[in-house]
Amino acid sequence: MEKITLAQFESLVSENKKVLIDFYADWCGPCKMLAPVIQEFADEYQERIKVVKVNVDDEPELTAKFGITSIPTLVFIVNSSKYFKEVGYRSKAQLVQLLEKMEESE
Repeated sequence: MEKITLAQFESLVSENKKVLIDFYADWCGPCKMLAPVIQEFADEYQERIKVVKVNVDDEPELTAKFGITSIPTLVFIVNSSKYFKEVGYRSKAQLVQLLEKMEESE
């Protein structure tokens, strides 16, 4: 799964209808628990949503742009603008439900 920077963000969202951004840090225990779930979700649903990661320590500007104050935080972007945030661990089933919610809002 690809890590993105602030410089890559605009082109990423303009090229992809649906994007999930996983804001994390290497030192974050819950982030480490969520990582394999996110990877499995990304692999299984790659045709429906682009999944990327942002390290909050490496990308403070992008982190601030989304008002991230806790990690892990998942940010869902639809059609380059609409988005919603989920803070904390989520199961794969919960991620699938959120994807379906996104698709309903298109």
